[in-house]
Amino acid sequence: MKLTIFFTPLGVASQPIAGKPMLVLDVLRFTTSTVAAMSNGARAVVPAASSDEALRLAQNLESQNVLLGGERGCQPIEGFHLGNSPTEMTAAAVAGKTLVMSTTNGTQAFLAVDAAGPVLVAAITNFSAVVERAREELERHGEILVLCSGRQRMFALEDAYVAGRFADALIPEKARREADLNDAAIAALELVHRYGDRWRRAVLSSSAARDLKRLGYKNDLEAATEVDSHGVVPVYSNRIITLPDST
Repeated sequence: MKLTIFFTPLGVASQPIAGKPMLVLDVLRFTTSTVAAMSNGARAVVPAASSDEALRLAQNLESQNVLLGGERGCQPIEGFHLGNSPTEMTAAAVAGKTLVMSTTNGTQAFLAVDAAGPVLVAAITNFSAVVERAREELERHGEILVLCSGRQRMFALEDAYVAGRFADALIPEKARREADLNDAAIAALELVHRYGDRWRRAVLSSSAARDLKRLGYKNDLEAATEVDSHGVVPVYSNRIITLPDST
């Protein structure tokens, strides 16, 4: 079994990822917000590279069922319907809607892995459901990749810790002697050794969490660390995130 972790999207460009199963993480906050939106009835989430691209993409969709969302510097983009907060993704707000979103880190990560597949949207909030689906892919392919969105193309503690939790669940300790783990996977597992199952402590230790708290997004931190609060596993394919049984 082979498990490869990338701490930022920068490492993906030089690696053969075509057709390989991948988990993508942006715990604070894009994947957490996406999981919440899909759980509450959103039809799809479309990642965009910039706010201008989000506007262009939205113009090509049925306007009455489209919402623009995203953030820059953790704050909502002016003129957009939604920010990048999981607490905003209520059924009243998003049910039946397609969200076109642009964020600083998370949407960029998805746009970097168009060749991979399937690409699973992973967070703390759907951890067990993702592990179950990822195990199937690992058994089928003998390999799985985990991409951390990181923060402004740099290492992000919260994503790396959660990546380590996925690695720990997918390849138990007794199987690691025979497994092929890259250095980032080994480092992520060391973070799990340090923090154990203290999800909240690990996430709140990050600089991203400190900034969100300072800006008044304490509720987002609480929502992002609610383990298994959702059971959906959204999938990214052909530039759009949907649920597997979506039509």
